[in-house]
Amino acid sequence: MSSSVLYDAPGPKARVRNRVFSVVGGLAVLGLIAFAVVRLNAKGQFAPEMWDIFNYAGVRNSIRDGVITTLKVFAVAAVLSLALGVLLATGRLSDHKPVRWFATGFIELFRAVPLLITIYVLWVLFLTYRADLGLSGDNTGFWALVIGLTVYNGSVQAEVLRAGINSVPRGQREAAYALGMRKTQVMMTVLVPQAVRAMLPTIISQLVVTLKDTSLGYVITYQELLFQLQQLAGNTVVNDENPYVPVIIVGGVIYIAMCLALSALATWIERRGRRAKTGIRIADAGEPLAAADALDVVDQSTASAPDASAGKTN
Repeated sequence: MSSSVLYDAPGPKARVRNRVFSVVGGLAVLGLIAFAVVRLNAKGQFAPEMWDIFNYAGVRNSIRDGVITTLKVFAVAAVLSLALGVLLATGRLSDHKPVRWFATGFIELFRAVPLLITIYVLWVLFLTYRADLGLSGDNTGFWALVIGLTVYNGSVQAEVLRAGINSVPRGQREAAYALGMRKTQVMMTVLVPQAVRAMLPTIISQLVVTLKDTSLGYVITYQELLFQLQQLAGNTVVNDENPYVPVIIVGGVIYIAMCLALSALATWIERRGRRAKTGIRIADAGEPLAAADALDVVDQSTASAPDASAGKTN
């Protein structure tokens, strides 16, 4: 019987007991789902009239505006968080103690503080000093959400990049220094590109988290997708009921589709990077020479050497 480091392998009775618990637990979950579906159906949430609201142009335009706003926030926050991540990662690996301490403190602070609190505090500050900052309208919520997402996800991306940089073989760094490159050149031309390629799946996974975290703009009444869906479900009445279930299902499908599209893009980029032909091209191997032919080649080369030296002398 094979044993594991973390736990002992279950015996025959334990395996039977685990199967029984799995079946009972699965049946319990299915029973809860069936109960919820029956109750919601009794409330009329699955009635065809509830789904007819999506045939109206106003409803579709509202959802479209929410998707566009969500993607706009995500695009800006993703770019800024990646740039901030590179700066913080290089700062944390700096030889200068003040820079390293500042980068470490910044990363640990914003990784520890909940993102919702960061966004809410920024929103209150921007509302308080709106005139001094030149903000107006939805710009207050937009920048509070973008900066909150940037500082949090940038701190996480910095740790991801730092792990990737530390995973690069030490010999490459030493070879770059031996060529006379400065530390900035070594970091930006040797270490960071390899770290990005090595940690690309994790970077994309964090970008998916950034996309989902845009829904926190609902708390500060920013009109992203989740806020638009909540307003749509709360202000629409069908058969004396609000269509919460259809709106939640449609919104969930939209979020899943956006995350899957981003994951598919990451997979395509990773495959393209693997197929990319980089580095020095290796010459094709020639046909092997027989022993006599090899001696002829050596004789010709030695014979041509004196001729070349004589030509240079003349």
